[in-house]
Amino acid sequence: MTGWISETPALDALDAGARALLAPLEAMDLPRGAVLFRPGETVAHFVLVLSGRIEVYLTGANGREILLYAVEPGQTCVQTTLGLLGASDYSGEAITATPTRVVLVPRATFLRLMEGSTGFRQLVFAALAARMEEVIRLMERVSFQSVESRLASWLIARAEAGRVLATHAEIAAQIGSAREVVSRRLDAFARRGWVRTERGAVEICDVAALRRLAASS
Repeated sequence: MTGWISETPALDALDAGARALLAPLEAMDLPRGAVLFRPGETVAHFVLVLSGRIEVYLTGANGREILLYAVEPGQTCVQTTLGLLGASDYSGEAITATPTRVVLVPRATFLRLMEGSTGFRQLVFAALAARMEEVIRLMERVSFQSVESRLASWLIARAEAGRVLATHAEIAAQIGSAREVVSRRLDAFARRGWVRTERGAVEICDVAALRRLAASS
């Protein structure tokens, strides 16, 4: 048995036939910043993430980006799944956020597994359902939660030792806003003494204040 299969908990429920189909496939190591797909490209593979993180973005006509979702070990890419099942092209862009190890399952193998392996179907549809719930929650946050509240929540969640390493443009893509808006909100937070900003980083000075704001709408 290929080592990566036995080392991937999400595949524990697969039957012997499914494992045999996956066994010839080799894992690939991708550096941070590698592009897996772009809008308009044909969906040719199902991506199994063994380690690391892939982020999928949508870009509007005005150039504004929004992080649609991230794919980590045990999760699947909804655009890839829907593209393979419905023969549609990608509408987003997928970029590795960290060094990432993946296995690319060819379309033909994916369809054989979907047809013949109950365990694989359950894996795909369970992950797809969870991903769709996340997308719906994202839509709710962008539609109904204020930018200030989303920004405060994101800063708290991403802080390590009280600091967040990200540019204003990166933060804007993550919370579904524009870079100029994020810059103004961070300036306002800084004037209140809640954060300190520097090039490519935000230092949190008053986490309690940010938590109160994050809990509000």
